[in-house]
Amino acid sequence: MKLWTSGIFSKKTVEPATKDETVRDEPEDEIRVEPEVKEVKTEVKVEAPFPATAVFTPVVVPDENTEQPDQSVVSKNTKPIAVSNEKQPLAILKKLAPIRDLTDEDIGQIEQRILKYSANSVLFTLHEQSEHVYYLLKGNVELHSDGGATYTITENSTLANLPLNSGKTCGATAITKTPCLILSIPVTVVRWWVNKSRAQYAQQNNLLEIIDIDRPKEIPNTVFFNDFFQAYRENKLSLPSLPQVAIKLRKAMQHEISIKDVIKIIEVDVSVVAKLIQVSNSALYAPTIQIKNCHDAVTRLGLEATRKLVMGISVKQLFQSKSPQLVAQMQELWKKSLYVSSLSFVLAQESGQVNPEDALLAGLVCDIGAIPLIHFSEQHLGDSPNLQDLQTVMPYLNPAVGSLVLYKLGFPSEITEIPKYSEDWYHESEGDALTVIDVVILAKLHSYFGTARAKDLPYINSIPAYAKLKNGKLNPDFSLNILAKAQQRIDDAMSLFS
Repeated sequence: MKLWTSGIFSKKTVEPATKDETVRDEPEDEIRVEPEVKEVKTEVKVEAPFPATAVFTPVVVPDENTEQPDQSVVSKNTKPIAVSNEKQPLAILKKLAPIRDLTDEDIGQIEQRILKYSANSVLFTLHEQSEHVYYLLKGNVELHSDGGATYTITENSTLANLPLNSGKTCGATAITKTPCLILSIPVTVVRWWVNKSRAQYAQQNNLLEIIDIDRPKEIPNTVFFNDFFQAYRENKLSLPSLPQVAIKLRKAMQHEISIKDVIKIIEVDVSVVAKLIQVSNSALYAPTIQIKNCHDAVTRLGLEATRKLVMGISVKQLFQSKSPQLVAQMQELWKKSLYVSSLSFVLAQESGQVNPEDALLAGLVCDIGAIPLIHFSEQHLGDSPNLQDLQTVMPYLNPAVGSLVLYKLGFPSEITEIPKYSEDWYHESEGDALTVIDVVILAKLHSYFGTARAKDLPYINSIPAYAKLKNGKLNPDFSLNILAKAQQRIDDAMSLFS
């Protein structure tokens, strides 16, 4: 299928195409959105990183009698004072996420426009539907939320390599603070990249096919990691297993089952019963009377919530290690997963769109792919990497390995996908409603606030999941202040599984 300038690339055949793509044969240069008017091209000297020969076309305001497009959504936006179709050097584009993950050939075919703005221009507004993704090339841009908070992005900074917006809905209002040059590409480029990422992780319906992993340059070329990749591809990794109580309950609830039957399964594990009673008495479920037995706990929680909580309680037992050197690593991994899980639970409660128990369980397993790596380190006969090397490679291995682990443990498909997308900041789930994956992405990003890694991450308002918060009870805000206000509930959730 050919996708011309109105699609993803200028002249490029991309297979396979998605069902949503529209085939349109248009002239390569027909990209202007303004009504046809007489234009005068003027040579403008542009400083690096732009070619000195770049040609900007001044934007001419059409005559009053010219039919105008509907401005009901973008009436607050400022038109650029000039537009150029000059393509940027590959070296510049390779710095930009997620463009840098495409091949050089694909990057070279992306339709590009350079927009020139004066200071105090509005690039896009909060909640606006946008067909383009914008990157800051020169100048300073300020992002404003409806909560009153602002962030400034400056040229040549790490954040300038990330899009100012992504997805179909803008999560903030962007205003230039200085004269700026903005790179504009079709939003379909990002969507195509997202679909490509999904296809990369796609598996057979039975998920028996191992997902191949392209070895990132960040993973050392050592005997240990070579052996790990070989064991993974040959499906010989030692994978964790759930306690029997969780397995039996999951199988039983695939059919009609009564509270009495559930209790018979659960009560054989005293630790699970004690934890369920503790959860049912916690502030998370606003108890009016104290629960003292398993029957009352299951009755208060409900069968489905009980099943998910039992799975969550059982997951903790997977985060164990026989190596004294790796016990601390496993405990730290559990602590981080627990924090993301607690954030997810509270966000789901506040949104009113996602089941809190679903979000809690999804948060707990988002980094579960690290467990086989730690176990492999325990069993490896040769030299094993130090903890810092293990921590470095975990984000690259977790998506594929984590999904494999969850499938082997019998989790449903909506949970097995969590490791794939928990740090895919530009993932855009289908529909306008908030999903479990959206909640985990927001919680995971928020969990990095205040850490050294935060400086390399996108502003939370620029990711697609953030824009969906407006559809629920949770009001979008840059710092997600609702989580600060709900710290007691977050602490309660963490204490229940610690």
